[in-house]
Amino acid sequence: MSKKIQKTNAMRILDQKKIDYRTMTYEVDEGDLSGEHAAEKLGVDPDVVFKTLVLKGDKTGYIVACIPVRATLDLKALAAVSHNKSVEMIHMKDLLGVTGYIRGGCSPIGMKKLFPTYIDEKAFGYPEIVFSAGMRGLQIVASPGDLRETVHAEAAAITV
Repeated sequence: MSKKIQKTNAMRILDQKKIDYRTMTYEVDEGDLSGEHAAEKLGVDPDVVFKTLVLKGDKTGYIVACIPVRATLDLKALAAVSHNKSVEMIHMKDLLGVTGYIRGGCSPIGMKKLFPTYIDEKAFGYPEIVFSAGMRGLQIVASPGDLRETVHAEAAAITV
């Protein structure tokens, strides 16, 4: 008998919106919370696994970026698309207070507030992408279009 998965905020929101998704779980190694590690544990192509980054723009305040786990965020590109002169990552100690999520379990869905969200355009080359369900070791698999619709995100070229 399989272990029942506790619903996260992200999953409840997808359920409310009647959006198709499935979940995948993996055993978390506290020493390695990277998305590449998650992809390896899940046995999926790291190119379809996306990490959620939370930043602060000098003009707009908090913003969210969803990028492939092996990619590097282009801060200048994100600043431009988000109508900021500059953006910077928020401090790890502020993540829980701002989003309601902890490092390694930050989902783009179900944060305390709906922040402007930008999904790297590479996501839309895949029928499904994998991203955090809001808990370490629990991932959501859904279409990038459904994620974009759920969080009112904009697709943009935000990685180098």
